[in-house]
Amino acid sequence: MLVFALKRFVVGILVMLAVSTITFTLTNVAADPARTIAGEGASAADVEAIREAYGFDRPIIVRYGEWLGGALRADLGDSYRQRRPVVDVVMERLPVTMSLGGLAFAIAILAAIPLGIIAGLRPNSWIDRASLTFALIGQAMPTFWFALLGIVVFSVTLKWLPVSGSSSLSHFVLPAVVLAYYATPTLMRLTRAGMIEVMQSDYIRTAKAKGLRTGKIVLKHALRNAILPLVSVAAVQFGFMLGGSVVVETIFAMRGVGYLAWESITYSDLPVVQAIVLTIAAIYVVLTLAADIMNAWLDPRLRSN
Repeated sequence: MLVFALKRFVVGILVMLAVSTITFTLTNVAADPARTIAGEGASAADVEAIREAYGFDRPIIVRYGEWLGGALRADLGDSYRQRRPVVDVVMERLPVTMSLGGLAFAIAILAAIPLGIIAGLRPNSWIDRASLTFALIGQAMPTFWFALLGIVVFSVTLKWLPVSGSSSLSHFVLPAVVLAYYATPTLMRLTRAGMIEVMQSDYIRTAKAKGLRTGKIVLKHALRNAILPLVSVAAVQFGFMLGGSVVVETIFAMRGVGYLAWESITYSDLPVVQAIVLTIAAIYVVLTLAADIMNAWLDPRLRSN
């Protein structure tokens, strides 16, 4: 198990290195950092002075090496817009995004697994068809449209929930439901497919022949094997909720990392953009590593890979 975890850890480090390289290269090639700092009305002499002062005239590989060394020390430079350390800027917004993503993930899991189990135990029934219809609508509906619809119904018309902000728990309910509804169909369909496959297995038929109760068969024997694919996908979906919260946080004006990303892109605050991409990538790697280890614990056969 330790060797398996170490192999996955090395792969995660390589992924992070690749992400950091691509992110730094694209952000420095897509825009001139010196002109971004100087502003649109700056003269060529001012831009050149800033380029020399910040070292932007040096080869990109040298600047990348310095930036990577700083990243290893949790020093990602200063924000062009806010004139303070990027790490502080991102860490201020991260709790909002983590809270939103965590609540959305909990809602998705609590909705998807029971629906998937029920649909998998009764394939082709009205419950199964209703669940698949729910999944189809969730995957086809644009996130921004569902968010705006929720605001119109629950905030403007019924006045049950606030329109925007992130100062209380009530501000998180509607955005979390919007994020969760996009992830729920995928998790539900995986659970359903896993249950249908597992319930047709020989060991399940043997358990039924022994007279075990259906609830015990499902919870103790079937569910453990049925959720193996779900673990990996759930980790990716949670990462998507954190990284893909830009639209939701912008619509609901929640001051999280997603909204910060939109602001930083709008104002060409490249160090903050780089830090956000690196942070989300690190979260993805950690979640994937945790999912691989959990899958290996649930299914020892995976440890030989």
